[in-house]
Amino acid sequence: MSSPSKAEVLLAYRQLYTHALRAVQYSAPARYTLRDHLRLAFRRTSPAAYDRQKIDNTLEFLRGAAREKGLEHRIVKSLIHTWWHERLFKQSSRYTVDQKDRNEVKCLRTAYDPFNHTLHMLNESMGMCI
Repeated sequence: MSSPSKAEVLLAYRQLYTHALRAVQYSAPARYTLRDHLRLAFRRTSPAAYDRQKIDNTLEFLRGAAREKGLEHRIVKSLIHTWWHERLFKQSSRYTVDQKDRNEVKCLRTAYDPFNHTLHMLNESMGMCI
């Protein structure tokens, strides 16, 4: 499979961003958290990892979240809420202070690992890229 063009990647970003904004109903804290998370994902991931089928599945999921307040909407809402709290936590002094013992620092730095693992498994099982 060849690497996607820059235009294809840009189109995927714009589609995901637009549908995700509709899913969170353009609410102020959610749209900024979403924007930051999506930007970071597209900056970290190489274009070789581009998979149109996963993007289409994700768009369909986001359409369902925007269409009605069912399971998809609650999942998106919970994801945004957790990402927002994670960002605040990583900026807080509890996370950055160096005067704690090793076990406490390790515990704080790995607090969101189970959440990230669950999200990874959701993506794998549904063929998505949230």
